[in-house]
Formats: sequence, structure tokens, C-alpha cells
Amino acid sequence: MKVHVKTNDTVIVISGDDKGKKGKVLEVSPKEGKVIVEGVNIVKKHVKPRPPQEAGGIVEAEAPMYASKVQLYCNKCGKATRAAAKIDGDKKTRVCAKCGAAL
Repeated sequence: MKVHVKTNDTVIVISGDDKGKKGKVLEVSPKEGKVIVEGVNIVKKHVKPRPPQEAGGIVEAEAPMYASKVQLYCNKCGKATRAAAKIDGDKKTRVCAKCGAAL
């Protein structure tokens, strides 16, 4: 499955409990069609102390979410947008479909 976002892209959540939150993509899993976004979809995880000297307890961490729930965010126009392709000779770059700024 092809995912429309890459690692380090700034995205905005378009549906679900975290709708409207912005964050940076930390990890992309194309096989599952999921992404992990910084500060979004936080879950509590019970961690056992391993090795025994290390502290255990309840840790908050980002959980994967479906890539279809996020959309690229353009910093210039401040909106969620789709990526358009701009071709300069032999180079292909992703640009904002609304304002044309590089993503």
C-alpha cells in the first residue's frame, strides 16, 4: 500500500479524537498503511522494568494511526492540502496544491 506522507512531514489530523492536531511524522508503515505522529494518538502503556534496575510503570506513548486520517499541512497557507508535483527539468518536487509552496 502506498502512503501519501513521508517521515518528517508536517501533518494535520482530519478525523477522530485528535482532529485538528498538528505534528511531525515520526514513522511510516506502508505495509499496514499507518503512521506515527508526534504528540497525537497518545496511549498509556504499562512497562515492566527491564533490566530490573530500570524503572517501570505507566508510560505515555504515540500509537500508530491510519494514514487516511492525516493530511499534509502547508506552513505558508496554514491549511491541510494535497501534494502536487512540480517538475523542474529532471527534478520532481512536492508542492502545496493550493498555494504552490514547497512541502
